[in-house]
Amino acid sequence: MLNRRPSLQCGFTLIELLITVAVLGIVLMIALPNMGTWIQNTQIRTSAEAMQNGLMLARAEALKRNTTVRFQLVSDLSSTCTYSDTGRNWVVSLNDASGACDAGASDTTAPFIIQKRSGMEGSPNAEVSATGGSTVLFSGLGRAMAGSLTEINVRNTVNGACKTPAGNEPMRCLRVTVSPGGGVRMCDPAVNEATDPRMC
Repeated sequence: MLNRRPSLQCGFTLIELLITVAVLGIVLMIALPNMGTWIQNTQIRTSAEAMQNGLMLARAEALKRNTTVRFQLVSDLSSTCTYSDTGRNWVVSLNDASGACDAGASDTTAPFIIQKRSGMEGSPNAEVSATGGSTVLFSGLGRAMAGSLTEINVRNTVNGACKTPAGNEPMRCLRVTVSPGGGVRMCDPAVNEATDPRMC
């Protein structure tokens, strides 16, 4: 006579599965509002870092080429683009790129575009407002020439107002500044402690 062992059952019961789904649903309901704020703040940072990188690229190219290089905020990247101090798109070029933002990067064909970026790349909800115009001209010595924009404020109003030093608003808006000497810096307008390097 064969000695048979009882078969073991594997898997989950329906009750265990329902409890797991319920707990997962509760965790998601708690996390989703914070996740939305985090995503919107990430878009602000992505856009601000892209602006900072574009400005630093323009300055580096001006030094490398020993000629004037321009960073321009533009309405879009089409053949009808215009300067815009609220433009989320930018172009780094040797010549004025307005009306020719659809051109590819080239050292031989005007407007001699070096690099460009669409505001839709990773930051579709970010809003931009520049002070002092929409263009920075970097001289061959890396200095920002007179009449250039001085700062770019990046915010995102989809999830609420920008954080203030005394408040607890959800959005961490950022600012990119350009000094007359050509220095490019990103800072946080909500920081008001003099010892904090993020202070504007």
